[in-house]
Amino acid sequence: MKIGKFIAGERKAKNLTQRQLADALSISDKTVSKWECGKGLPEVSLMLPLCEKLGITVNDLLSGEKVSEVDYQKKAEENMVDLMKENEENKKRMVLSVICGVITIIAVCSLAVIASFLEIPAAARIGLLILAAATAAAGTGAAAMLDAKAGYFECPHCKALFVPSMGDYVKGVHTITRRRLTCPECGKTGMCRHRVIRQ
Repeated sequence: MKIGKFIAGERKAKNLTQRQLADALSISDKTVSKWECGKGLPEVSLMLPLCEKLGITVNDLLSGEKVSEVDYQKKAEENMVDLMKENEENKKRMVLSVICGVITIIAVCSLAVIASFLEIPAAARIGLLILAAATAAAGTGAAAMLDAKAGYFECPHCKALFVPSMGDYVKGVHTITRRRLTCPECGKTGMCRHRVIRQ
């Protein structure tokens, strides 16, 4: 939110509309609006052109304020540490997603085997199968939520990095490392590569 308000303030100080700034960067005005509302950050490839257009430094942008020369080094280090923390959190989410998926598979298979091969009443067998289905749904949902928030998806067309909405993530046809998504930056749909860290 702080960075978004800063972008909006600097844009207005330059007497630019969202559309004019977007046109200068070859993106949609919806993308600029998203930044200014705090719903996303400019992609790495857009940071230098954006800063040049607004007359600020990347350090100013990532700090969400004009940084004095005295504080410049400190803010640069803080921004680097924040980026490293974000990458570490994304790696942890990815590992948790895999663990959650493996545990779900083991639990569902165990329940299905018990329901299939043990001599138990029909009602108990049905109960175990229902429990297996519920476990599969809950485990898959948890793994998907962790995976969707673990890093970013890279648009194959404009190379923008973005985090999809949960609805788009679930509906997207996918392979192990790619998912069919619509890029919020360029509006094109394609097989977007999952990237755990921002580079």
